[in-house]
Amino acid sequence: MDPLAFCNKVSESFKSLCEAANIEYTSFQRTTSKDHAVAVKELWNQLQKNGYIYKGKHEGWYAVSDEAFYTANQVQEVTDEKTGEKIMVAIESGQRVEWTSEENYKFKLSLFQKDILNWINDNPNVIVPNNRRNEVISYLQGDLPDLSVSRLRARLHWGIQVPNDPEHSIYVWLDALTNYLTATGYPWTSESKLRSAFPPDVQVVGKDIIKFHAIYWPAFLMAAGLPLPKQLLVHAHWTMQKQKMSKSKGNVADPFQVLKQYGIDPVRYYLVRNGGVVDDSDYSEDVIKMMYTKDLAGQLGNLFSRATSKSLLSSERVPVRKAVNSNDQTLHTMLTEVADNFDKAFEEREFTKAFSYVFNMLSEANKHFTHNEPWNLVKKPEEKERLDTVLSYSLEACRIAGILLQPVMPTKMDKLLNDLGVPHEERYFKDAKTLKDVERPLGERNTVLFPRL
Repeated sequence: MDPLAFCNKVSESFKSLCEAANIEYTSFQRTTSKDHAVAVKELWNQLQKNGYIYKGKHEGWYAVSDEAFYTANQVQEVTDEKTGEKIMVAIESGQRVEWTSEENYKFKLSLFQKDILNWINDNPNVIVPNNRRNEVISYLQGDLPDLSVSRLRARLHWGIQVPNDPEHSIYVWLDALTNYLTATGYPWTSESKLRSAFPPDVQVVGKDIIKFHAIYWPAFLMAAGLPLPKQLLVHAHWTMQKQKMSKSKGNVADPFQVLKQYGIDPVRYYLVRNGGVVDDSDYSEDVIKMMYTKDLAGQLGNLFSRATSKSLLSSERVPVRKAVNSNDQTLHTMLTEVADNFDKAFEEREFTKAFSYVFNMLSEANKHFTHNEPWNLVKKPEEKERLDTVLSYSLEACRIAGILLQPVMPTKMDKLLNDLGVPHEERYFKDAKTLKDVERPLGERNTVLFPRL
């Protein structure tokens, strides 16, 4: 296929997936956009003007599929299984490499080795998790050769042309990384509304492209006099049957099919809670089903359904606590602490831990409900205040969980909070930090939150 036609096809599939998964974005970046070409040329001119780009000769082992050069100790000889011939491959990716020698422009990456190390050492949380930070530091201990930042246009005719040199195209990583600037309207003017969005508070990248984001990117920014990201969150990969997903092996999942089968929000919950940040995670639909049944339907859905039963809540209003006793203490403490614990875990990028706080609290709320037997309390008029207290605690557990789970399950939690009668202006993090002792009308509650699969 023509490169642009192929890229258009791939790009549309990602756009469609974002729509299917209810993922919104401020800017969907294409390196073919006119704005991007302007931003790339501006960055190039800044680097050249500041004396960090020069013309030279580049030799090395080059992998077309990785779009990367490798040093002699990063390649090895193997036998091609299909042809039996001996070939050289990159040890890191297993992709074939060929010896390449050509004239191109180079960036003085070696000048920034010490500055990048200082940046990492001075900011302990600038690369998380720690194993990725250590990986980058280890890489920076060795030689850091200057970086090829252009290719002959005869080889890369569809790239962005080097300013004032029609024989060269700007090479992929300098081009691609500039996307983060393009998205904020770079080169900035007084009318650039997203100027304040750079540098990012958190930049999320995969572990396979950490070198480009933790070494090349900060070096380019330093060289151009631009601010650096405040944090790089480097995630691991999804595997299947403990192996890297591969279309040729057939061990892949169709995200559109999975979303259709289990619902958008439950899949999002599974991916965020089980997705590996430190280590790879093994994808499993059995685990999706288990988490749906146990966490979503069994804990949150079940508690909400039981606590809003019309046989217990004849007034159709959320009651307030009146007769609190020692049996409520454990749940009371968890309700008042869960938001801060959740927040701390998120700030430390421990998402699995954050969700465990919410679902441990819901588990305790379900136990509290069962232990206090509100179905018996409702039969005794003299226990009205105690019944109100038990139901209030259960509904508060649902409300707080609903607020905290909004980022990962926005549609389901919107329905839950509507059914609980929570006003839209009271769905912020601050509202999850305290118990609300306010009587309010419940919503419609006409469908089950998490129906049986």
